[in-house]
Amino acid sequence: MASKRGTKRAVAKETVAVLGLGYVGLPLAVLLAERGFSVLGLDRDEERVRAVARGRSPIRHVSSARVRQVLDAGGLEVSADFSGLRATSVAIICVPTPLTPQRAPDLSFVEEAARQVVRHASRGVLVVLQSTTYPGTTRSVVKPILESRGWKLGKDFDLAFSPEREDLNNPRYSTRNIPKLVGGMDSRSLERAVALFSAVVDTVVPVSSCDVAEAAKLLENIFRSVNIALVNELKVVFDRMDIDVWEVIEAAKTKPFGFMTFYPGPGMGGHCIPVDPFYLTWKAREYDLSTKFIELAGEVNTAMPQFVLEKVRLALNSRQTSIKGARILVLGVAYKKDVDDVRESPALKLIEELGRLGARVSYHDPYVPSLRGRRLKSSALNEKLVRSSDLVMLITDHSGVDYGLVRANARLIVDTRGKWRADQKRIFGA
Repeated sequence: MASKRGTKRAVAKETVAVLGLGYVGLPLAVLLAERGFSVLGLDRDEERVRAVARGRSPIRHVSSARVRQVLDAGGLEVSADFSGLRATSVAIICVPTPLTPQRAPDLSFVEEAARQVVRHASRGVLVVLQSTTYPGTTRSVVKPILESRGWKLGKDFDLAFSPEREDLNNPRYSTRNIPKLVGGMDSRSLERAVALFSAVVDTVVPVSSCDVAEAAKLLENIFRSVNIALVNELKVVFDRMDIDVWEVIEAAKTKPFGFMTFYPGPGMGGHCIPVDPFYLTWKAREYDLSTKFIELAGEVNTAMPQFVLEKVRLALNSRQTSIKGARILVLGVAYKKDVDDVRESPALKLIEELGRLGARVSYHDPYVPSLRGRRLKSSALNEKLVRSSDLVMLITDHSGVDYGLVRANARLIVDTRGKWRADQKRIFGA
């Protein structure tokens, strides 16, 4: 049963450490400070820590003004020195959970964060894991690390799992008003975690265990992955039938029940949907089970950049031009519209493959001024740039881009977002 926001007095003595100041940790740290908590933000990335300490937010959906306000009020301190944990009563772990090259869970960041808590925190600390992971991680990975100090659950520490549910650039939902799932390792842990988050977010939803909360987060992301894979596969089928998938979706969504709209794209991006489903497929093998549906969805979504690349070949061939030596302009490299996050973006895979095939690639993205490790910087979008490109490839349809200028001046367009009606002469849908 959901719990509405409680009072600050119930947790007034809590001093909170947030481990990880990325896309999940920083919004939470700022919100906690705004709600009157004393917050210590911790991160191994000293450059990130320095930026936040100077009042500069490294992520777009948390404004620098908000960061400066809580810094100036003394509600937030940031550091790369984890010894400050000894002065805190709550440690919230918000670190990445990527995949290894073999697509197995990489929990090294979680394990290191838990070890820092063991090394520095005081008895009585409440530890909350927020990082998305497979069911059983809190119980079988984090708890043993905390117990390695000789501590006992319910006596020396409390432990809970509460998954992040951030949706970057969503004007309707933010950390404050997205319902917060909470599962505890025991009743005291649950009660304490619910009290903490009830003072911060509008609605807290307690569940019976950490395992349930971990599984619920995976279900949310797998649901999206499977449905996006379905519409991506239909895009390929309808393309072969010379049917506009975008028009089909617009027609289908007029049904007021039994249909939920998902849109195709050039592939999966972001930290969650391309990664999280594989945490469950890996864990399922421990129980001698295969997750065919989930793995098939992953295969379909992973294959989409190759479908886009084939459309690039087709478009260039229509003008007796090959990819080798072609000047290709990529519009948008972030994984999602109007965000600055390039994690797992299909644009990166496409740029890498086009470069390998000998194309001369440039890009324009108003939110991503440069691409680390690729020596590429965002080019100013103007008539000269568009006209000098053999092909323009729309990957991320950011708002505020002059698409009229692009259409009026581009020789060829490969459109992965349904921005324009494909004509297979100058505009190719992908």
